[in-house]
Amino acid sequence: MVSNEKKDFRSRNFATMVYPESAPDGWTDILQNLSVPCFVSPLHDSDVDDDGVIKKAHYHVLMKFEGKKSLDNVRELCKKFGGVGCEAVQSARGYARYLCHLDNPEKAQYSPEDVRAFAGADYYAEIENPTDKYQAIREMIQFCKDNKIVVYADLVDYASVHREDWFRVLCDSGTYVVKEYLKSRTWSLK
Repeated sequence: MVSNEKKDFRSRNFATMVYPESAPDGWTDILQNLSVPCFVSPLHDSDVDDDGVIKKAHYHVLMKFEGKKSLDNVRELCKKFGGVGCEAVQSARGYARYLCHLDNPEKAQYSPEDVRAFAGADYYAEIENPTDKYQAIREMIQFCKDNKIVVYADLVDYASVHREDWFRVLCDSGTYVVKEYLKSRTWSLK
């Protein structure tokens, strides 16, 4: 039996794309003035299609509403800032990670530090995976080895300026492991 009920196309998370050449001037200001928590990807200018041809440069935008919205309502908002197409997103975290192709090593990689966040959205909190913390700690340990760093403050100073992902790990939960590593490294060098 087939149901004739209309499906409820409502969601809290939606995505669209913006092409720089067809977006209105100041499109990110328009987006910001909507006061909707959202993320804008770095410019995807290195994506390649299946035939090896570079795709037209574009931005991905992920909007996160506090309550459910209809697809039609969000499409109208997207038009205001030049969004092309609009789709409900099943996983905000998954799509946020897609903004930089974090889980797609076969695709062009983009820096999470280049993602722009609006209206209080926190990109690093959105994309955080437990395995990312362990990878960041591995990277910090290797960085300390490569650069002969044995002072914790030197690593924190570097991370606070150059590596937001490392800095967050150090602030949240990775300090103990890294400090113990640096302490034992210092002892072994004596």
